[in-house]
Amino acid sequence: MELKKNPKADLTKNMGLYFVIGLASVMLLTYVALEWKSYEGGDEYDISMNVDDDLDEEVPMTEQLKTPPPPPPPAAPEIIEVVEDEEEVEETVIESTESNEEEEVMEVDDVEVEEVDEDLDVPFAVIENVPVFPGCEKESNKRACFNKMMQKHISRNFRYPEIAQEMGVQGRVSVMFTIQKDGSIGNVRMRGPDKNLEKEAARIIAKLPKMTPGKQRGRAVRVPFSIPITFKLQ
Repeated sequence: MELKKNPKADLTKNMGLYFVIGLASVMLLTYVALEWKSYEGGDEYDISMNVDDDLDEEVPMTEQLKTPPPPPPPAAPEIIEVVEDEEEVEETVIESTESNEEEEVMEVDDVEVEEVDEDLDVPFAVIENVPVFPGCEKESNKRACFNKMMQKHISRNFRYPEIAQEMGVQGRVSVMFTIQKDGSIGNVRMRGPDKNLEKEAARIIAKLPKMTPGKQRGRAVRVPFSIPITFKLQ
């Protein structure tokens, strides 16, 4: 016996349509569920700014100093008194310095010039009459003779200090002295590399003889003189 189906009882009819509707419904519900937002009830906040409170600044009160007005000018005197100048002023008379033929003119020979005794130091290089070393009296060039006799005196009296030889000290000692107005030697000064050499140079200068003093304009003057003494080990 064959089974017969009722066309109304066919469950597979419109199955595709139902599937699409159901799928669309599920997707719509899913979208609504994801986009749904809920807000919890709470206190409401006032986000407005009270501008009046911030701008309400206290301005300090300042006191204005009032400058007093300047004093009024002094009042002019009502009556001006005129004082007469009764004092007599002596006039200054300027006399002429020009001479006339009647005045006597003093001759130059009648004027007495007082000579001033000046204590001068004239260097050896510029003095008119150099000091005369003993033995140079008859020489024409007394300046060259003086230098020659000085070198002979140093060579004759030269003696190298033993302590300086042992220490190997050598060098040049600059000696400065003054030939006084009486021909004696004074104001001796030395400058050298060693005290022993300076002492020996002073001893040599102390043995200088008395000389004829130098003259400037016919008068005896002091004459500074300097000479080097060399100490050299052989």
